Amino acid sequence: QVQLAESGGGLVEPGASLRLSCEASGLTFRNYHMAWFRQAPGKDREFVAVSARPGSGGNSYYADSVKGRFTISRDNTKKMVHLLMNDLKAEDTAIYYCASSKAALSAIRQPGMYFNWGQGTQVTVFS
Repeated sequence: QVQLAESGGGLVEPGASLRLSCEASGLTFRNYHMAWFRQAPGKDREFVAVSARPGSGGNSYYADSVKGRFTISRDNTKKMVHLLMNDLKAEDTAIYYCASSKAALSAIRQPGMYFNWGQGTQVTVFS
């Protein structure tokens, strides 16, 4: 049974940084793309970042809204994926979810291509 467990959310002021972590179990981690999505109240779940599996090139991809501020990284040995979030803004406030997929690279930004999800961790940016 695949399990994804996020941690690291919190309440911060604008401009602060947070590092989210996701620990995976029950899957051959290096065979999966590992992504972060987020969902704000009243909005659809949206793509944030993805670390493609090594077999598909191992590159990272970001939503335009977080490019240059967020960095995704993965540790295939420890079966963990991290999201370092710098210069946080109020609009980054959301529940952040970790997810895994084997989808084609062309589809890895689509939440519908992910079938394993964590429970989410709340990030709140307030002034």
